[in-house]
Amino acid sequence: MLLERYVNPRKAGWPAADFVVGNPPFIGNKRMRDALGDGYVEALRGAWQDVPDSADFVMYWWDYAAELTRTDKLRQFGLITTNSLRQAFNRKIIERHMTAKPPLSLAFAIPDHPWVDSTDGAAVRIAMTTGVAGARSGRFAEVIAERPANDGEVEIDLLIRDGKLFADLRVGANVTSAVALASNATLSNRGVIPHGEGMLLTEEQAKTVGLGSVADLDKYIRPYRNGRDITQNPRNVRVIDLYSLGIEDVRNRFPQLFQWLVERVKPERDQQKDKDLREKWWLHRRNNEDLRQSLTDTHRYIATVQTSKHRLFVFLGVDILPDDKLIAIASDDAYLLGVLSSNVHVTWALASGSRLGVGNDPVYNKTTCFEAFAFPVTSPGQQSRIRDLAEQLDAHRKRQQAQHAELTLTGMYNVLEKLKSGDALTAKEKTIHEQGLVAVLKTLHDELDCAVLEAYGWGDLAPLQEVVNGNAAPASVGFATRDDAQRALSDALLERLVALNAERAAEEIKGTVRWLRPEFQAKGAAPAKPQQGTLVGTEEEEAVVVAEPAARLPWPKELPDQVRLVAQALAEARAPLDEDAIAARFSGRGAWKKRLPQILDTLIAVGRVRVVEDGKSYVYQ
Repeated sequence: MLLERYVNPRKAGWPAADFVVGNPPFIGNKRMRDALGDGYVEALRGAWQDVPDSADFVMYWWDYAAELTRTDKLRQFGLITTNSLRQAFNRKIIERHMTAKPPLSLAFAIPDHPWVDSTDGAAVRIAMTTGVAGARSGRFAEVIAERPANDGEVEIDLLIRDGKLFADLRVGANVTSAVALASNATLSNRGVIPHGEGMLLTEEQAKTVGLGSVADLDKYIRPYRNGRDITQNPRNVRVIDLYSLGIEDVRNRFPQLFQWLVERVKPERDQQKDKDLREKWWLHRRNNEDLRQSLTDTHRYIATVQTSKHRLFVFLGVDILPDDKLIAIASDDAYLLGVLSSNVHVTWALASGSRLGVGNDPVYNKTTCFEAFAFPVTSPGQQSRIRDLAEQLDAHRKRQQAQHAELTLTGMYNVLEKLKSGDALTAKEKTIHEQGLVAVLKTLHDELDCAVLEAYGWGDLAPLQEVVNGNAAPASVGFATRDDAQRALSDALLERLVALNAERAAEEIKGTVRWLRPEFQAKGAAPAKPQQGTLVGTEEEEAVVVAEPAARLPWPKELPDQVRLVAQALAEARAPLDEDAIAARFSGRGAWKKRLPQILDTLIAVGRVRVVEDGKSYVYQ
C-alpha cells in the first residue's frame, strides 16, 4: 500500500481581506481519508491541531475564518456548510470561538436549508452562518415551508427572529449551555459494531452452526436489532456475540460456529489495517463493555434509533443486542419510557440533538439529549400514572404490529402527525390508521403529554399542548396557527428545561444526585443522610444520594499526566467546575497556580472542554 507523505506541512496563508465568503468542500470526517488520501489527512490534522479530528473538512475553513475575525484580521465572514454544522463534533469549534477572549458572535444563521447541486442535481441540506467579532445579537432564519419550483429548485418561506444566536444556531434558550448530569450518567450507550456480514445469521443459518442443539450456544448467538428493525419491520436476524470468550474456547465448545467464523469472518478481518480487528477476529469491532455492564440486573431496556424521522422510544428484551445505530437506555422502568416519550423530552431532543442527511432526520446524541435532560421530581401517584400510560403505549404498538406484519412504527407515526394537523388521510394512510388503531395511539400520547407536564408542575402549558396535539383551536391560546403555538410551546419548554438543568447541576456540585437508577448508578457511593428538605423514600419518593467528596489525588509531575487527570476530573464531575473546584480534587495545590490555566486552554483548544456562560467554570464535552 502506497502512503503519500507530506514533508513539513503547514497552514495555508490567506491573503489580506476585509470579508471572506465561501462554500468550502462538503466532506464528512469519516470520508476524508477516502476523498483526500491518508497522507493529506495526516498532514492536515498535524498542521491544524486546534481542530478536532472528529470535525468535518469544512470546519477547517470555519475555524480559521472565525480566528481571523475574532482577532480583527477580518471584519466578517460568511460560509455555507452542510447542516451537520450543528452536530456536537462540529459545534465544539463554534462554542470554542464564542467563549474565547475576544469572543465571536453569529450575526446571521440559517441552520437548515435545502440545496440542489446544479452540476449533478444532488439534494443536500445546508447551513449558512456569518460571524463577527465581539458580543452581539444576530438574526435567525428558520425554513418553515418548502415547495418545488422550476428547474429542480425549491421555494421556501422563512421565519425571521432576532436575538442572541448560540452555537447550535438557535435563538431563545441557550440549550448548548446545558451540562451532562450525574443523575443520568452511565445509563445511555450506543450498541455494538459486529463488523462483517459473517457475524449476522438468519434463523436457518443459526441452526446450522448448532443453535437449538448445542448447549449454551443461545448465549452467544443473540437476537439483533438495528434502526430499521425498530422503525420498519424486524429482519429477525441474529448476531454472533462471543464477548469474553477466547478463540480456543470457541473451537472447543462450538466447533461448527468456529468453522463458520474461519470461513466467513476471518478472511475479511485478515485484510484489515486495524490490529485489533485482525488479531481478535472472532469478536466485535466494538464490544461496548459499558453497555453490557449497564444492562446487568434488567429484564428489558429502552431503545431509540439514533437517526430517525420520529423520535420514539420502545422496550427491547435484554436478550436482544442493539446495533451501534441504536441508543440503549439501561432501565426497565416504564416511568422513564413515559417521560422520554412525552413532548417535553421530544422537544428537548430535537433542540439539543442535530439533523442529518437529505431527509433531515433528527439525531439523538446521548450526551446532550439524554444525559443533560432534567427529569421531573414526582410523587408516587404521578409516577404511577406515567408508568401505566407508558406500559399501555408500548403494549399497544407491539400488539398491532404483531397482528399486521406490514405495519411499521414510521407509518403509524406519520398518520399520527396527520391526525394532529387535521390533514386528510390517503387511502394507504387510512389502512394504517385502522391496522394501527392510531386514534388509540394518539390518546395515549395526549394523556402522557399532559401527565408529564403536570409532573414538572408546568400545567400552565397544557392549553398550548392541546393545540399542538390537535385537540383545540389555535385561537383558544391567542395564536393564528398551530405552528405558532408549537413554536411558543417549544420556546417555553426549552427555557424551563435549561433553567432546570442549571439547578440540578448546582445541586450535584454540592453533592446531591437524583439518580435515575440508584441501585446501579450509586454503587460505591457512601450512604448519606438526606439533607433537610430533601425527600428520600418518603411519600414523594425520590432517589437522592448525597455523595461524599472523592479522595484527593496527588498532583502528577509530568504534563501529559496532568492534562489527562484534569480532563478526567471534569468528565467525572458531570457538572461545571471552576479552577478552585478542580484544584480541590488534588493535593499539592501550589503547583496549580501556573499550570492549570495552560492545561484548561489546551483542553479547550482541542475541543475536550468548554467554558460555560459564567466565564469561570468548565465542563467536559
